[in-house]
Amino acid sequence: MRIIVLLTSSTCSFLSAPCSCMSFNPETRRLSIGLDNGTISEFILSEDYNKMTPVKNYQAHQSRVTMILFVLELEWVLSTGQDKQFAWHCSESGQRLGGYRTSAVASGLQFDVETRHVFIGDHSGQVTILKLEQENCTLVTTFRGHTGGVTALCWDPVQRVLFSGSSDHSVIMWDIGGRKGTAIELQGHNDKIQALSYAQHTRQLISCGSDGGIVIWNMDVERQETPEWLDSDSCQKCDQPFFWNFKQMWDSRKIGLRQHHCRKCGKAVCGKCSSKRSSIPLMGFEFEVRVCDSCHEAITDEERAPTATFHDSKHNIVHVHFDATRGWLLTSGTDKVIKLWDMTPVVS
Repeated sequence: MRIIVLLTSSTCSFLSAPCSCMSFNPETRRLSIGLDNGTISEFILSEDYNKMTPVKNYQAHQSRVTMILFVLELEWVLSTGQDKQFAWHCSESGQRLGGYRTSAVASGLQFDVETRHVFIGDHSGQVTILKLEQENCTLVTTFRGHTGGVTALCWDPVQRVLFSGSSDHSVIMWDIGGRKGTAIELQGHNDKIQALSYAQHTRQLISCGSDGGIVIWNMDVERQETPEWLDSDSCQKCDQPFFWNFKQMWDSRKIGLRQHHCRKCGKAVCGKCSSKRSSIPLMGFEFEVRVCDSCHEAITDEERAPTATFHDSKHNIVHVHFDATRGWLLTSGTDKVIKLWDMTPVVS
């Protein structure tokens, strides 16, 4: 993976308020720009990309627009705002078709054209799934698996899998189409996930974080769900009481121990019975995590084989765009630098 070029702009247009987000459709050269005042301004770019023609404005939200998606097949403009509203408009007439109030400010937005399902991730860590009709919507379900806010969403319409990244440093793969309800955790960052992209032809997920890491995940493997953590008043290996189990501490005349959990089996264990660490890539743990001693002995070298590759962007990534046709990844960072990466050596 290598940096191949730095980019500069060749045309500009003045807006009524600062830009907060944007969406570009290369087929129609339609550029939709969300503004801090809640307006969405739409432009058509010329074939040589040297001219921007204003088309229309949508009064979409009461405050800053956070996410925009243009759906060419339906001529819809989907958006979310800091007013905790999801809205969709007809791009031909500019008419508002409907809306839905989310539980928190939305920070991720994806759409499935075939089923007309919209996926909304928010700052509370929740993912909301809505079924959209022409002028109304229905709540399908909500997913909650992150301990921090959702920062990025990515949808694979072929495998019918949704990926969510979070400020809790993790990515969760929600298998919506095949095994409903299955959630696979991916742990490969040391800071907030900033963006997710998916290469369908190779079944590789690209995650980028505030730690500067670019992680390429092989999703063409049979991954396992992480187990639920079990509750117990004593170690499920040696039966030593935990520090809140006063009765057993008194009866056995033993000092209570701190509780831990094995990441492989989920059992509640003490520090002595979980003194080992191991990576468990098929469970998404590319870094070493706490496991009980018996699980550590059972994990083979083949099971420890990595399923992801790690790359250092050398800047704190804040925005990402992946061009799957060329294999190029565009990253921008807090260091005021834009980098364009040739990903073909690793995404192929």
